[in-house]
Amino acid sequence: MRIDPTLLDSTRLAARRLDTQHLETKQADAQHTAKEQQDARGEWLRFAPVQPLFRARAAQRLAVLAYHGVTDHRSFGAQLDRLRRLATPVSLEAVLQAVTERRPLPPRSVLVTFDDADRSVLTHALPALDARGIPATAFVISELIGTERPFWWHEADFLARHGGRARSLDCGHPSQLLPRLKAMPDPDRRRSLHELRVSADRRPPRQEQLTPADLLALRDGGVAIGNHTQGHPCLGRCDDATVRAEITGAHEALTHWLGEPPTAFAYPDGGHDPRAETVLQELGYRLGFLSDHRLGPRLPSHPLQISRLQVDSTTSIRRFDTILSGLEPAYRRWRRQEVA
Repeated sequence: MRIDPTLLDSTRLAARRLDTQHLETKQADAQHTAKEQQDARGEWLRFAPVQPLFRARAAQRLAVLAYHGVTDHRSFGAQLDRLRRLATPVSLEAVLQAVTERRPLPPRSVLVTFDDADRSVLTHALPALDARGIPATAFVISELIGTERPFWWHEADFLARHGGRARSLDCGHPSQLLPRLKAMPDPDRRRSLHELRVSADRRPPRQEQLTPADLLALRDGGVAIGNHTQGHPCLGRCDDATVRAEITGAHEALTHWLGEPPTAFAYPDGGHDPRAETVLQELGYRLGFLSDHRLGPRLPSHPLQISRLQVDSTTSIRRFDTILSGLEPAYRRWRRQEVA
């Protein structure tokens, strides 16, 4: 009996899609399990005998919270309410003033920041912040403003799960895709992304990004706008010319949209890069933020290397408390665990 090749191809494609859906479900379940474990650890740490000591120490430190959008507005609102009770929310301008005048910020100071600045910062975070009078800062990837392009790491993950292949990514578990891409020299990362795009059997869904008008609305609502490079590469994997182009390109675009130059920068790979700091100094930047999951001094000793704590809008309140106190970050360093 002769089998219709078209039917055979359709069957294979359907099987591939089922496999992809199964894998995506397994990974989503794994992520949910990991979050539950993290929250459970946070609840245990909250009642650890050393928590009061960490909380007292944190009162004399600066906590800069680094979010990546808001996926749970109820949980995020509860976190902000917690901040109002336990901390002193401060603005980017207040941090800049402290650095300029060499005068420490008030005890229990907390600055709220957002990296990448997807639309949830406008639709979810801004109303919650405004209702509570809490200022914040959003660090923007300039080449995405006014587009419907997904973040490159979301795009790469989608393409790899829908048949995309790249010569440098042929081996290893799909969960290793992003670490492999981040570890590549930037030209290799861009080439691998191109190979994923041309080989995948589906294009990633569009993702509506912020517009220049949205940036103005955020700023008018008390959310300062900062530089997060043009395309969010890992600066440590870029050559000198790319580091400079990524920072200056975003700086020029933001200055044009906002009518004033930004003064704050967040390193897109989270770690300090001395070449980037040189460019920032040339452009007049006063503040630079890391993603090292640490508290910092109330008067930053290195204004272009300010520590931040990683937090998520879905984080439980009990774990949120242990992050804010510095106990959970210290526990992670003791266990040598990577930041989630």
